[in-house]
Amino acid sequence: MSAVPEGTIPYLAGRAAQPAALERVAARVSEQLASSALPSDIRRPVFVGIGASHAALALPLRLLGEDGIATRRELAGDLGPGPVLADADLVIGVSQSGRSTETLEALGQVARQRRAALVNASPSPLSEVAAHRIDLGGEPDSYASTIGYTGTLLGLTMAARALTGHTPGQITAEWAGIGAQLEAHEQAVGAVVDEVAALAAGAVAADVIAAGAARSASEAGALLLREVCRVPATALVTRNYLHGAMESAGQTLHVVIGDGREIELARTLAEAGHLTLAVTSAALSGGKRLYVARVPEDVPLPVRTVLETVVLQRLAAALAATRGVEIEDFVFHNADTKTEEPVA
Repeated sequence: MSAVPEGTIPYLAGRAAQPAALERVAARVSEQLASSALPSDIRRPVFVGIGASHAALALPLRLLGEDGIATRRELAGDLGPGPVLADADLVIGVSQSGRSTETLEALGQVARQRRAALVNASPSPLSEVAAHRIDLGGEPDSYASTIGYTGTLLGLTMAARALTGHTPGQITAEWAGIGAQLEAHEQAVGAVVDEVAALAAGAVAADVIAAGAARSASEAGALLLREVCRVPATALVTRNYLHGAMESAGQTLHVVIGDGREIELARTLAEAGHLTLAVTSAALSGGKRLYVARVPEDVPLPVRTVLETVVLQRLAAALAATRGVEIEDFVFHNADTKTEEPVA
């Protein structure tokens, strides 16, 4: 068995600890927002992050857009020269470790008063350089993030709700009982996800397809499939996938997330003989090569996104076991992606 990277916990331990951890994160972030952790007059926020943190940003973008706030996410490290962030009245850097070099450099492009940070680890370089900050409480996390990622989704949702004028009670109520919901969801989807993993042992690649807020699940999920079980995986947007990308299907695992055009897409792929896992609350029946991991239809969108993410987390772990891959045995360790130093 490989050693767990220093400062982290095992991936499976992180998954097991998530229900209780998210209850703690919800309480902690709620307390910080009640103490005015974010300014109240923001109309043009821009979110920046990299890796899984960038994936998480699809969720607050959808929530803020629904409430009439124009926003966008930027990939830290690819902003380029020029005043890319000049129109933002708040730049929110997201990094679970608080040490992502690219996100620190992105915040360095704007004045301190326009910097906000959402981190798990605090104090950290990112939290130190931001005028406004939210931390998740330093929850122990796995190297391929589990708690840190779902906690980030929760924290970003609460921040988005605060920016759109929701009351503290409304913000907290959305996450009431999240621990029990996660545990029930794991019980409900575990068997079908494990069955798909067993069938996908020989898959040469995986496509993870979603749209809107579900892209936070698809993008993070594709990253997990690469990190945890070394399956070349790509996150693709539903409508774009229909415009030619699906033509390469073959010896490929397909994970299709959503209740709209995704339903017909999942059926089409399965009927053509391709192993397909649909993550949906729609009334979709499984069949030959089509498997369904059902998510509840009566939960708020942010909670649903967390539940979708948990399906991908389990799939990655089960597929690693099927393929004989040690989850903690990472091949590459890049020394220039984290820093201990804040920006100026």
